[in-house]
Parts: sequence; structure tokens; C-alpha cells
Amino acid sequence: MDKNQIYMQNLKLEDVPWNRITTAYGRASNFPNNFQTIWNMESKKKVKAALGEITSDIEHQSTLWQATPFAIIFLVRVFENAIPKIDTNPCAKFVVEYLLDFFFVIADCCNDLNDTTVEEYPLPYFADMIQEDYLFPEKYNNEEDEEEEDDYSLLDDILYSFWYYSYQALSLCLPALEKLSGTPFYKEAQDLKLILKSILQN
Repeated sequence: MDKNQIYMQNLKLEDVPWNRITTAYGRASNFPNNFQTIWNMESKKKVKAALGEITSDIEHQSTLWQATPFAIIFLVRVFENAIPKIDTNPCAKFVVEYLLDFFFVIADCCNDLNDTTVEEYPLPYFADMIQEDYLFPEKYNNEEDEEEEDDYSLLDDILYSFWYYSYQALSLCLPALEKLSGTPFYKEAQDLKLILKSILQN
């Protein structure tokens, strides 16, 4: 197991500076609360809203963001947590169905980038994406807020890493896909597995 795999497996929600990393619509500040809502799986309405906010924030028109690879790690864990409960908890069944569909979207994004002829290289380590140089300040003066939020130029050099490590994070779901054998989701799970493995081979 390499350093990045160890990092992904051991990452805790509180290790990520969500309030300082980018999404399609600003910061990921509310992600910890949303992940907790999804993990609890107590209200389908709340779970749906939380999933909708996270997924729309981390993928928009095939563009991935700084928060994307980190969020995918925790979405995979939510997915794994929901699978054993799909027969007893309607929220769990909804989570598995929703995330399977979303994982296809992310896989397609990663595959699209794989098909380009541009030669790019990711940062050496997953954790490098949240080095201080790539984080927004924790606080702004009010008059500077909008200007600072829109200035994503500090991330230009690491954009490829968002796709590369999103794929690495999504690959963590491969063992969980096998656990869907005997469920209505098994065929879809196998299709996703084939896509993920084809990306790896390319």
C-alpha cells in the first residue's frame, strides 16, 4: 500500500480544511454537516438535500474542483455504510442508488481527461492539494470577499490533480461494488467496475 492509499484510508473529516477549498459554487464549508446527515440516514428528504448539495458542488459540467477528490473519499465511505442496510432502510437504498449514478458521472469525467493528448502530471501526494499555498485564507475583509472568492488562479498549476486524485478516491469503491451481488444494483455496479478498470489500464 503506497503513501496515497494510506492517506485516503486514514483521512478524517476534520483533517480537511473544507472552509478553505473550492467547489463549483464557493467553499466546501458545509460539507461536514452534510456528510453527517447522509451518514445518519434518518430522513430521506434531508439525505437527498445533503447529497444534492455536495454532488452539485464537486462536479459541474464535467469540471471537478479542489474539494472533489476529498469529498469522494467520504462519499465512498457513505456508500459502503449504506450497502448492508438497503433492505431495511429506505434512506440507505436511496443513497446507494444515488451514489452509483453519481460515481458514473465522476468516472466519465476522469475518462474524458484520460482521452486528451495533453501531457500533465499530478502532484506527488494526495495531501499536497491542501498545502497552505493552495488554500484560501480563513477570513476576509468584507469588501474583499467577492474578489478573493473568484480568484482561483492559485490553483491553475494543480488542476490535473483534481481529476487524477478523484479517480484514485473513486477506485476505493471497487470492493464495495462486489458487495452488491444479489441486489438490484449489481449489474450497474459491474458496469462501473469495468469503467474504473479501463481507466486504470489507460
